[in-house]
Amino acid sequence: MNRITYALALVVVLALVVAGCGSSSDSSTGSAYGGKGDGGSKPAAETSEASAKGGYGEGAEASSGGGDGIVSAAKVGDLGTILVTSQGLTLYDFHKDKGSTSSCYDACAAAWPPLLTEGNPQAQGPADRSMLGTTKRKDGTVQVTYNGWPLYTYAGDQNPGEANGNDIDQFGAEWYALQPNGQEPED
Repeated sequence: MNRITYALALVVVLALVVAGCGSSSDSSTGSAYGGKGDGGSKPAAETSEASAKGGYGEGAEASSGGGDGIVSAAKVGDLGTILVTSQGLTLYDFHKDKGSTSSCYDACAAAWPPLLTEGNPQAQGPADRSMLGTTKRKDGTVQVTYNGWPLYTYAGDQNPGEANGNDIDQFGAEWYALQPNGQEPED
């Protein structure tokens, strides 16, 4: 129904992200969609420009993923109460991720910034502390997980209370918001 509108908005957002990246390409070392971690060997954590820029390459400064590692919950539209960041932005899981290993890097991470933390993640409100965890990304940064899923925000959500990324298929799999019980909301 509104998926075409969301897809067009994503194209505009990605064009702005690419335009704002500048001409430097030194953060592209070792970054590809691979590294699923589904039983194969894990890539070695490397210190690089990407990790210095928030863990997902150029444009990280403008990302909405954040690095405070705080997970809360709020009522968002018809989805009911779902997980949000400390800024109120909706948090999503990605069905391409294998276990707690993220498979979202480069352009994917520009559109779906991972929720990063430099310490232990924190739960607020109805978010369940026992479901919080972390996973190390291939660039060495630490991403927050919930009920075993790595968490992401969506570049198409500009304000608290938006869930424009729920139930869409991008970068090879579907994305869903999560409820405080760790389940995806019913459509």
